[in-house]
Amino acid sequence: MILKENERIDDLQRNGYRIIQNPDKFCFGMDAVLLSGFVRAKEGSSVLDMGTGTGILPILLEARTGAAHLTGLEIQEESADMARRSVALNGLEEKIRIITGDIKEAGNLFDAASFDVITCNPPYMIGQHGLVNPADAKAIARHEILCTLEDVIGQTADLLKPGGNFFMVHRPFRLVEIMVLLRQYGLEPKRMQLVYPYVDKEPNMVLVEANRGGKPRMKVEKPLIIYKEPGVYMPEIYELYGY
Repeated sequence: MILKENERIDDLQRNGYRIIQNPDKFCFGMDAVLLSGFVRAKEGSSVLDMGTGTGILPILLEARTGAAHLTGLEIQEESADMARRSVALNGLEEKIRIITGDIKEAGNLFDAASFDVITCNPPYMIGQHGLVNPADAKAIARHEILCTLEDVIGQTADLLKPGGNFFMVHRPFRLVEIMVLLRQYGLEPKRMQLVYPYVDKEPNMVLVEANRGGKPRMKVEKPLIIYKEPGVYMPEIYELYGY
């Protein structure tokens, strides 16, 4: 496995799996790990991760769930290339495939209603205000430069099987917009969990599950707290990280 300039291999603490990353470009964060722990995928299910980056979610979900096959869609070829090499590094070529492509064109890349589960850790920030270089890999991952929240939800509605589930991590300040768009595209919100950095702070992430064609009724999970004190995770977080 040949690493390119500034790349490194990180241990994922799951099944001995490792991932190739370039800290100068973009490395996965806690949001991806939290989403992997929130996702429910039944035995034999097919999963699509939209905006997969370096493939962190498909690899973690292969370790955590009974999914039969996972696909990662990524528009940035450099990230997609790292994801493919990480898949090969872990010997997962028969279970995970990485496709270079645009979320906005996902409906042209895959058959309609072909996935049981779709996941996404999308860009959180609206627009390009204050960005020095909108083409920068980190900017694309964090800001809605190449796709919007509506693009993600609209394509998900087309690609999910009836009764299929969509899982996403986002920011609480956009929660109303998230719920409105999910309903607009026939994805019924079914489960939500707010994530707090500390017990006495405001939430800074929200995990959402929606079902295609589901009946109205949403369960709000107990809050997830990240830190017990500075530098010390809560037990649930250590468990998610595999420690």
